[in-house]
Amino acid sequence: VLTVGVFAAGVYGGYFGAAQGILTVGIMSVLMAISLQQVNALKNVLVTLVNAVAAVTFMIVAWDRINWSVAALIAVGSIAGGYVGARVGRRLSPALLRGIIVVVGVLAIAKMLA
Repeated sequence: VLTVGVFAAGVYGGYFGAAQGILTVGIMSVLMAISLQQVNALKNVLVTLVNAVAAVTFMIVAWDRINWSVAALIAVGSIAGGYVGARVGRRLSPALLRGIIVVVGVLAIAKMLA
């Protein structure tokens, strides 16, 4: 179930991306017996791999349609967010981290539905 769930979240994330991290954390935190900080770290690695595969695939099939200045801004923002998020996430208590994840997840769902 864990493998299928993470795979499905990866396919979704490679195509669409929105809230992929929240979905992956939700799946793994329910189905794995590790700390939330460890789940978050594993999620960061998996989401990075999914985004790398999606980026390479997109470069192969649609090189001429890529707006490279926008792609560069997204890359810089993703790297900065990953760095800051990892440093902050390790220091937060599991309860606070879980609360933040739930709030962000609910806001993302509300935004997608609106």
